[in-house]
Amino acid sequence: MSRPALLTILLILQLVHFGSSRFVRDSDLISDGSIIENKITQPSILEVVDLQADTVTCEPVYGFLPCATSVWGLLFLIIVYEVLLSLADQYVSAGSELFFELFGTGIFGASAFHMLGMIPQVGLVLVTGVTGSTETAEAMAEMNMGLLAGSAIMLLTLVWGSVVAFGSHDLSVSQTSSNTENKKSFSLTGYGVTTDVETKATARIMMFSLIPFLVLQVAKMLSSSSGIRVVILVSLLIAFAFLVIYCIYQIMQPWIQKRRLDFVMRKYAHKNLLQSLLTVGGNPNVSIIQGLFHKLDQNNNTYISSHELRALILGIQIEEVGLDDDDYAAKVMEEFDIPGDSQIVETEFVNGISKWINPAKPSANGSSHEHKWFFRRNPKNEKTKEDQKRLVAKKKKAKGADKSWTNLVKAAYLLILGTGITVLLAVPLMQTMKEFSTAASIPSFLTSYILIPWATNYRLALRSVASAREKTDNAISLTLSEIYNGVFMNNIMGLTIFLALVYIRNLSWEVSAESLVVLIICTVMGLSTSFSRKFPFWTSVIAYILYPVSLLLVYVLTTFFGWS
Repeated sequence: MSRPALLTILLILQLVHFGSSRFVRDSDLISDGSIIENKITQPSILEVVDLQADTVTCEPVYGFLPCATSVWGLLFLIIVYEVLLSLADQYVSAGSELFFELFGTGIFGASAFHMLGMIPQVGLVLVTGVTGSTETAEAMAEMNMGLLAGSAIMLLTLVWGSVVAFGSHDLSVSQTSSNTENKKSFSLTGYGVTTDVETKATARIMMFSLIPFLVLQVAKMLSSSSGIRVVILVSLLIAFAFLVIYCIYQIMQPWIQKRRLDFVMRKYAHKNLLQSLLTVGGNPNVSIIQGLFHKLDQNNNTYISSHELRALILGIQIEEVGLDDDDYAAKVMEEFDIPGDSQIVETEFVNGISKWINPAKPSANGSSHEHKWFFRRNPKNEKTKEDQKRLVAKKKKAKGADKSWTNLVKAAYLLILGTGITVLLAVPLMQTMKEFSTAASIPSFLTSYILIPWATNYRLALRSVASAREKTDNAISLTLSEIYNGVFMNNIMGLTIFLALVYIRNLSWEVSAESLVVLIICTVMGLSTSFSRKFPFWTSVIAYILYPVSLLLVYVLTTFFGWS
């Protein structure tokens, strides 16, 4: 059992222990030693320890999870829940990675695992809303719309702006060049990011999620409750249809899945280590190569040995040449270790890596083909390579079958564990957030539109910023695509859940301010990406400003104009 899994189980057991050790007593059952109904009772132990009889008790979620009534106690519970949910997110990501290694994209594609992130929202709204009272259902519906709008606003303003801000580079210098001497000083217009064509397509797909919101605007023109109910049903069917079509589209055209998988897998550097050493144009990135050298030089002796280089080769896992690991490492050592002393200094490493990952560029002496065989297929040797691959496949077949079953069980275990923790802690986290806002006298508006969206989306925000800091067009494009996919799923899933709850429970509801703000923000950000691939740094400032402006618009519409 892995250390994170063991830690999670121990934490859950500790929570169960705390929850089972708590008990609730009515204050009228506590005696102060006086005469009650002509019966004399002995002084209570509570008096001996000088505890107050009116100590407030709380109702544990599920009857066993810990609860608190003070601000600091509730804050501690929120931190514990967030830590556990972070572990759950890691388990789901690791399980997804193993799952995709075994089966690749397809019917069990990235969208299926993306839906796992919506489990807290589904569990909170549907389970609590459908089974609870009418007042509870209305409260859940209102919170769901707040979470939907708050998440969309946060992702398309703060997170989007942070990606542009942290990923900005000099737009006047082509990333096909590794020369950093000619870069200009920072400016709002000269620095920025560049995206690819697929990012534009993803933004346009996100805008399709706005169609159900547009349909809901028709209800504003109607006065009869039956007409509004019909509009809600139509919008619900459209939202559900888009969800199904989106999943089918990814099966038929899996490029969205592959891009999201690339984003999720970026933390596994060995998958794309060679690509990470290149600029967007395909030239060596000297600064990153130097950083890799220092990471490999674990003993800080200013050179790397054959063992340290072998670790790099095994990490890259290139099998194009059809050689076993030892032969391949030896051949690479010959390319790197020019003096033949089995000690590669930084200069040799940078030159070797540059020559290794950029074979098409002619060298100074014109011998550009000396190292091409490391990367390119030789048509004359294709048959030999295929034979070698068949031999390797036969050797690994028996071992691979056992490993596949082991990885399948491990992937299922991680997915079930991560999903189970997420489902278990979804309702407690949301309920604790509400209790915390009440205890801390935080307005419900801030809770619904800021606190809860931040609690459920901050992990995506951190991953996005970390990816953007690579400052490559590919990283920026994948990150923005992930944001647009997240907003699409947030809009469609959130609206489907909300409208289903409203329709099933026949709740009174009119077109809300949230739907209008989501329409405005998604339209502005979607159109900007649909018609432009370059975003200067100043666009991040605009995105940051849109966050408080959007929240202020919701507040004004709901408070002063009476929009529900």
